[in-house]
Amino acid sequence: MAQVCEICGKGPQFGNNISHAHNVSRRRWNVNLRPVHAKVNGQGKRIRVCTNCLRSGKVVKA
Repeated sequence: MAQVCEICGKGPQFGNNISHAHNVSRRRWNVNLRPVHAKVNGQGKRIRVCTNCLRSGKVVKA
């Protein structure tokens, strides 16, 4: 399942783990997603939304 917000499209970001000995390995920062019942086109639907969209009021809960 994709780690993508269904409202704003925000996805995971990628970077490196760097140890004290400067060993480098790839890592990712996932989005903080929450499943919510929201009104989509006047009907209640279960969508996965990032917490930034929930806090900013972009989602109307059903």
